[in-house]
Amino acid sequence: MQHIASLELSVLVLNKFFTALHVISAKRAFVLLCKETAEIVSVDDGKFNSYDFDSWKDVSLYRAKSGLPEEDTTSWIKTVSFEIEVPKIIRLLFYDKHPQSNIKFNRRNIFARDENKCQYCGRRFPTFELSLDHIVPKAYNGKTTWTNIVCACTQCNKLKGGRTPDEANMKLMRKPVRPKHNPILSFKLRSDRYRSWKQFLDEAYWSVPLK
Repeated sequence: MQHIASLELSVLVLNKFFTALHVISAKRAFVLLCKETAEIVSVDDGKFNSYDFDSWKDVSLYRAKSGLPEEDTTSWIKTVSFEIEVPKIIRLLFYDKHPQSNIKFNRRNIFARDENKCQYCGRRFPTFELSLDHIVPKAYNGKTTWTNIVCACTQCNKLKGGRTPDEANMKLMRKPVRPKHNPILSFKLRSDRYRSWKQFLDEAYWSVPLK
């Protein structure tokens, strides 16, 4: 259903000093807004505007009455009594810590680094159709590290099995590396929806062209 997909949209989280921290789901963002521990930051014509949950409902009502571009309809949540637009950015009102420089090694970041593309066939898949593959298998003492783990589709993972790429006559799309920047942010910035995030990120994040 559309509202379920909308709740899974990504929201950039800032600390109280407007420094980017991480990315969360819209569902989690609305929880923080309802608890009044965060506010919405909207970038409109180059200007920053802040809203709490109630005022954002009013803004959403105004935008809905004004008419929405067709591509924006998936960014809305419909309830029994009102419609509300999914924010792109929120700011934590009481959190002043800065983001950790260490990038976590986990499935989510690996999928983002590899852009949800199987590193053997090159096709892009939804996350639930991807798995993680050890380039050098564990049976050959392959390590679980950034440089030995790639995302692979079910078919390619099954085809490769417990072999090395050379043994399976398969080639990697690119050599896996440890990312220098948060791969989720870098991946999301390729979408026009998250263009406003650029205002709060170092230029190195958005040096890739948006599409």
